[in-house]
Amino acid sequence: MNVGQKIERDHQRFKRIVRGKVKNNLGKYISRGEMIGKKGKDLVSIPLPTIDAPQFRYGNKGSGGVGQGDGQPGQPLTAPQQGDGKGQAGDQPGGHILEVELTMEEMASILGEELALPRIEPRGKKNIVTTRDKYTGIRQTGPESLRHFKRTFKKALKRQISSGSYDPAEPIVVPIRPDKQYRSWKEVQQPQSVACIIYMMDVSGSMTDEQKEIVRIEAFWIDTWIKAHYKGVETVYIIHDAAAKEVDENTFYHTRESGGTKISSAYVLADKIITSRYPPDQWNVYGFHFSDGDNWGDDIPHCIEILQEKLLPRMNLFGYGQVESPYGSGEFYEYVHELVGDRENIVCSRIPDRDAILGSIKEFLGTGR
Repeated sequence: MNVGQKIERDHQRFKRIVRGKVKNNLGKYISRGEMIGKKGKDLVSIPLPTIDAPQFRYGNKGSGGVGQGDGQPGQPLTAPQQGDGKGQAGDQPGGHILEVELTMEEMASILGEELALPRIEPRGKKNIVTTRDKYTGIRQTGPESLRHFKRTFKKALKRQISSGSYDPAEPIVVPIRPDKQYRSWKEVQQPQSVACIIYMMDVSGSMTDEQKEIVRIEAFWIDTWIKAHYKGVETVYIIHDAAAKEVDENTFYHTRESGGTKISSAYVLADKIITSRYPPDQWNVYGFHFSDGDNWGDDIPHCIEILQEKLLPRMNLFGYGQVESPYGSGEFYEYVHELVGDRENIVCSRIPDRDAILGSIKEFLGTGR
């Protein structure tokens, strides 16, 4: 085994160790939200306890120890004396945390394995066509990078044997220009499934910063899983109190209003956005609404009507997550939950605190839709 193979083998072993540690502590990472702030464009940086390879460490010469120095038979060994904490700053390195980077695809894979999530089956048709090169044949000319080694060698060998220039005692095959064979290609258009995720959140006065952080953590993992199944994903953010509006991601997580709550305003806006920009025959549409369950009483029938007649028939999945708040009534959950038995594409989840996030993610994504 050469050096390169040994390095690759050790690297793969290290990645398996890291993957195991992340998987074993996934619940902790999710509930604390440690990964979200460290997310890059394609990578997530994760803090792990240092993984040290076994090695010999040499102490200072003459520093004493078992079997060294003066002593009498039967004399007990004494433990090192503890310091009083008043010494000067040391110059030796201490324990530290290792940060490793995993791709979003690797994180999605770990999430799927840990929660035993089924793969998503896209429903909508494509609206993005990508073009790639597909190698379909052989030709006599082309760049050296596309030279087909096996075909070139066989043709050169046949030529030398037929001409009598091949010597089995010295089996040297030297291709000449007419022997060279090159791979040919053609451009192939491939449709790619695309998806739209619509996040809706109540930002009325009863929703605290802690509830919004729970929503942010859940949305991160929902994004990670759904984006692992589609080539193109667009995200829409809708906030609402008594009225709804579309906002960017930063505004979505950092806005708090003091007004009342009218959930139907968010559902009406989501329906308009789907109609104008994301027709379900081309897009896989996902909707997730997070609220503390507080809603203006007369508005509830209107919400259920919009869900049944407009949103659910056009969505792959609709998830309602109720983040518990000391100020919200929580009654809206029961009304939405009544639809679960009649529809396969609706999921309701209670999220009382951060420890419930992992179970809630499994509820939302466990349908395979």
